[in-house]
Amino acid sequence: MLSSGLTLIFSMMGVLNFAHASFYMVGAYVAYSLVGVVGFWFALLLAPLAVGVLGAGFERLALRRVHKFGHVPELLITFGLSYVILELVQLVWGRTAVPFTPPPLLEGSAFTIISSPTAGMSFALGKASPEMCAAALCSNFPMTKAFMMGVALLMLLGLWLLLTRTRVGLVIQASLTHPEMVEALGHNVPRVLMLVFGSGCALAGLAGVVGGITFVTEPNMAAFIGAIIFVVVVVGGIGSLAGAFVGSLVVGLLQTLPLTVDGSLATLLTSLGFTVTPQTPGYPVLRLALKDVAQILPYLLMVLILIFRPKGLLGTRED
Repeated sequence: MLSSGLTLIFSMMGVLNFAHASFYMVGAYVAYSLVGVVGFWFALLLAPLAVGVLGAGFERLALRRVHKFGHVPELLITFGLSYVILELVQLVWGRTAVPFTPPPLLEGSAFTIISSPTAGMSFALGKASPEMCAAALCSNFPMTKAFMMGVALLMLLGLWLLLTRTRVGLVIQASLTHPEMVEALGHNVPRVLMLVFGSGCALAGLAGVVGGITFVTEPNMAAFIGAIIFVVVVVGGIGSLAGAFVGSLVVGLLQTLPLTVDGSLATLLTSLGFTVTPQTPGYPVLRLALKDVAQILPYLLMVLILIFRPKGLLGTRED
C-alpha cells in the first residue's frame, strides 16, 4: 500500500519522497484522533483526505520552490520534512504508543487453518472451536490483515484504472512528458502535479489507518517501515505500479518464509559432502541460520537488482 503511493509520486513527478513513511504515520495518528469523534469508518475516509491536503500544501509551499534546482534539493527537503513530522507527532500525541484498536467488525480472525494428522489441512471461516483445535494444529488469520489485503488490491486496481482508463490519468501522464503541450491545451500543470503529490500522500495516509489498527501506532512506525518500502520500489522497478505489487510480494516472502528454515550454508555444504569446521574460512557467516538473516535478505536482493538489473523487475524508466 505504501509503495503504491511512493511509485505514483515518482512515476508522475520524478520526486523520490523521503517523507512518504512519515505521511503514513500521520494518517494513523489522525485516524486515531478522529475515531472517538466520527467512528472508524468515517475516519478511514477523512484521515487520508487530511493527509492528502497536507501533502498538497507541502508541494505548493515548499517542494515546488526547489523543483527547478534538481533532485538533490528535493531529496533534502523531503528528508528534512520527515524529521519535522516526527517531532510534531511527538509533541501532539506523545512519545509512547496510543491505543488504536480495530473496530468490532475487524476483530478476531478471518479464517482458521486447521492441520490434522488424520484429516489433512482444512479451512474454517471465523475462529475454530476449541474442540476442533484440541486434536489439530490451528492457525488463525487476523481479520485486520485480510482487510489490509483487500484494501491494497482495491488501491492497485483503482490506480491502474485511473491512470490508464480515464481522461484525468492521460492528463497526469502527459503533464510529466509533455508539460508545454498540456499547458497549451488549457490545463494547469503545476496544479496537476500538486494533486498528484497530494494523492500519493493520501494513499500513504490510507495505509497508515489500516496499518495503525493492525500493528502498533507509535512514533517509530515510520522508521520501522520506511526503509523497506524503498527496497520494494527498487526491486519492483521505480515508476511501475505493477512492479510495486510484484516487489511487495517478493520482499514479503523473503521476510517471512526463511523464518521457518533452521538450516544454514554450513548445513547445505555438509549435505553436499563438504567438511565444514570452525577452521573453515568464513565459518562465522556459514553457520548463520537462514531464519537469523531473514531481515537482511530483501536488502541483499536490492543490491543484486541494482547490479544486474538497475531498472528493477518490471521497471521502464532508465533515469
